[in-house]
Parts: sequence; structure tokens; C-alpha cells
Amino acid sequence: MEADVLVVGGGLGAVAAALSALRAGRTVVMTEEYDWIGGQLTSQAVPPDEHTWVEQFGVTASYRALRDGIRDYYRRHYPLTEASRAAAELNPGAGYVSKLCHEPRVAVAVLEAMLAPYRASRRLQVLQPYKPVGAETDGDRVTAVTVQHRDTGTQLTLTAPYILDATETGELLPLTGTEYVTGFESQAVTGEPSAPAEAQPLNMQAVSFCFAIDHVEGDQVGDKPADYAFWRNYQPSFWGDRLLSWNAPDPRTLAPSRRTFTPNPDDDPLAVVADQRRTGGDTNLWTFRRIAARRHFQAGAYPSDICLVNWPMIDYLDGPVFDVPDADRHLRGAKELSQAVFYWLQTEAPRPDGGTGFPGLRLRGDLLGSADGLAQAPYIRESRRIAAEYTVVEQDLSVAVRGDAGAVEYADSVGVGMYRIDLHPSTGGDNYIDVASSPFRIPLGALIPRRVENLLPAGKNLGTTHITNGCYRLHPVEWNVGEAAGLLAAFCLDRGVSPRAVRNTPALLSDFQARLVAQGVELSWPAIAGY
Repeated sequence: MEADVLVVGGGLGAVAAALSALRAGRTVVMTEEYDWIGGQLTSQAVPPDEHTWVEQFGVTASYRALRDGIRDYYRRHYPLTEASRAAAELNPGAGYVSKLCHEPRVAVAVLEAMLAPYRASRRLQVLQPYKPVGAETDGDRVTAVTVQHRDTGTQLTLTAPYILDATETGELLPLTGTEYVTGFESQAVTGEPSAPAEAQPLNMQAVSFCFAIDHVEGDQVGDKPADYAFWRNYQPSFWGDRLLSWNAPDPRTLAPSRRTFTPNPDDDPLAVVADQRRTGGDTNLWTFRRIAARRHFQAGAYPSDICLVNWPMIDYLDGPVFDVPDADRHLRGAKELSQAVFYWLQTEAPRPDGGTGFPGLRLRGDLLGSADGLAQAPYIRESRRIAAEYTVVEQDLSVAVRGDAGAVEYADSVGVGMYRIDLHPSTGGDNYIDVASSPFRIPLGALIPRRVENLLPAGKNLGTTHITNGCYRLHPVEWNVGEAAGLLAAFCLDRGVSPRAVRNTPALLSDFQARLVAQGVELSWPAIAGY
């Protein structure tokens, strides 16, 4: 199969890349290894992590269309109360992590709708569930990618002038021989204040298997997981308690902090203010990532709130899940940890009344498209990253380093983003690294490999470091990266030029940036302060 643009991977960056290339008049083949497109928003079941100003500015027009589409879907199809239906900034879950917490399946419906006219016209072909297993190259160009069906083993060879790696772990980089880095770079190389003295390529952020729960009457407790005793007693050296407890380090201060957990609080969802500038929001675990607040809906529609579990205790620390021979074992371990956490919640978790366990908790895998109750895919926080023409480093955007000057204003900006540098505990035994960040730009140089000419990153695999990945990995930034990559491929085909030439030729760069702006991509920030 062939197309103008091949997008391998079907996450948020992939969908944005496909849309931008399609809107530019190009044909696209997109692959996805899971049953849902949407990546971290859907198959990984992570509600959007977004910045304070998301309702006003700081995202692309197409990402805003996705957010508006999710709210409209609820208004059209869900039994909202009149007050909730009228809320301009409806937050269906009234979660504190985001101004838009919602059920993953709704996002799948909206993403599919955005792609539907292009699928109908056959300008877009989506191959599911297919995973890349091989590639062919000719010098500095990728000539073909082989993908394999997850269930049948059927293989297809895909070709395109431009190939976008939108996989969650940068899977095309080793397959194509594209130079890349993983884990911590050394301070000697990056100059970053938070970097170690020596590189640690296998020291990566934890992965997590998220899951959704509600709380109803009756005993919902199932069989004890086979490895429950191990996880029940597991204690990281820096944690201060067992991982399966309400105690965990505060990400910003590392001081011991006790979380609370009260299913179905009688709170007013319209009164919830989700703003991570004020607080991380994770002290109350039930409301932190709640994806359905029952009081948003007509009486009796929901027997319980629905809570998405993406909490400190499900972060898997025992090893990375790629570039190691036992990656599959670690993926199984991450899943076993989440299953143990759920059983602990049902049976042993301390309750406010002095008792233990919440036997009324039940898994809601039906909302996640899975049979085992967990998300279809692990939440991948850190990918392989291209060795890029320009690598974003901590001192480009750290508030502690930049102060009132704000982030470096890259002349080759292809978008904007904002999030704290938020690194979860890692496989090398590091605690949280959480650094205040300035609102930043996305440099085109971070999307261009140093050598390979026609492979572009379209997700978390762009040219960041282990540290700056912590603020470039979130939903709206991944979308913006993918959107820029898709339009860059189309622009290069239109002009008969290379991505490298676009960045390094002022007239071409100006024309490309004008096309981004015309598509609704913001290239700079108004004057605002970081947090």
C-alpha cells in the first residue's frame, strides 16, 4: 500500500498529523496497534493534562475542535442536568486534573468523526490493529515500513515519500536506524541543572496501566491476584511507605504526603475549579481524575461517579518497557501492579471510618474497551527520542533558569505548549522531578532528525531530553507536534523541498509558518507568567 504520507501509530499526534496532511490535499495511510485510535487520551485512558489557559489560548484550532466536540457529544447524547448542559466549560467528570475530564470512549467517537469524511473518500486508510515490525532504507531515506496484524500475523508493506513515527515509544527509530536517545542524558552533554553527571539510557519514567472504577452496593471483590503478596509489601527506597498505601511523596516538594479517598462525595461538580497552577489536585484521589460526576446527570442516570485510576501507586518502577530483552516481563509487571492495587482498594485500603477495604468498588473495563478491566494499552510517559537538529533542554524553559525572561523564543516555532516539567519516579530509582516551566514554543529543529531525510516524529519522540520530555509529553503538545509534522510533510511535497531545507531557508520557513497560522496553529504566547 502507498500514500503521500504514512503515519505509523494512531495516537493523538497521529490523528493530528493525518488531519493536517489530509486538509492539505494529501493521501494518508495511518496504522494503529490497539482497537482505539487516540493513544493516551483513549486506549491509555488518561484524561487530558492541560495548562491553565487552555480555554482561552495556547492550543491549536483543531485541538480546540476536539475539545469542543467532546463537550458537544455529551450535550447531544448524555442525560445532563439543565444546569450542566448550559455550562460553557462543561467538565463531565469534574476532575481536578483538567478542565475537561471525560470517558475515553467519547473521545474515540469524536476522533473517528473528525476522520470520517476522509475515510469515506478513501483519501485516508486506517489499518488496525497493526504494529510496525520492519523497515527498509536507502541511504538517508526510509523507503518502506512493514506492519503486522496483531491477531492474524498478516504483514503489509507500506510506502510513502514521507513517513511519520507517531508510535508511543518511537518504534520506527531502531527499525530504520535513525539515531535516537533514551533515558537521562548527562549534564556534560545537555548542561541541564537536573541532569545526572553520567548518562543513564535505561533510566526512564514509570509506565502505568490505568483503570476505571465506580462504587456500588454489594461485595464486588473477585479473586486475589497471584502476585498480590509481592506488591502488597513492595516499598521503593525513596517512597517513605509501601507503594500500596495512601502515603506518597508530594511531587513538587518530595515531602511525605497522605492522599485521601472517599468514593462518591456529595460535591457540586459545577463548583469544581480545575487549575494546576493552584494545586496538583491529587490529594483527593477520587476526584483527581474523575471522568463522570454523577450529579452532572439526571437523577438515577449514574449509580456512582466514575473515577480513573492514574495514581502514584500504579507507577511501575522495576524496569523499562523497551530497548531491554525483558520488556514483555515489565509490561506484565505493570499490569500485575495495577491489578494488585485494585484488589488492595477493595480489601485492605484504610477507610476514613477506621475500617479497611471498599468492597463495593468495581472495575469498569466496559468503558475502556477491555476485557480485563484495565486500559487497553500502558500509559507511556517517555519515548525513544530522535537525535534532532535542535534538542530542547531544561534551561530553555525552566522558570528557575529563565526567570522573567520566559522561555527561549525559537525563531522556527511550529506551535506552543505549557506544562510543568513533571517527571514521575523512574526505573533507575529516582523520585519525582518537578520543575516550574515557562510557557514554551515548539521548535521545528526538534522535529528534524540529524541525518534521515524523510522520517519525522509526530508524538513524544521529538528532540527533547529526558527532562524536557516532562513538559512536552502532554496531550495538547503531542497533538501540536503531530499537526506540525503532518503539514510539514505536505508542504515539502508541494514545494519539492526537504524538511531540513524548510528550517534552514528563511523564505521557506516563513511560508511554512504562515500555513501553520492559517490552519490555526499558534506560534507564540501572549505575555503570561509561568508557574
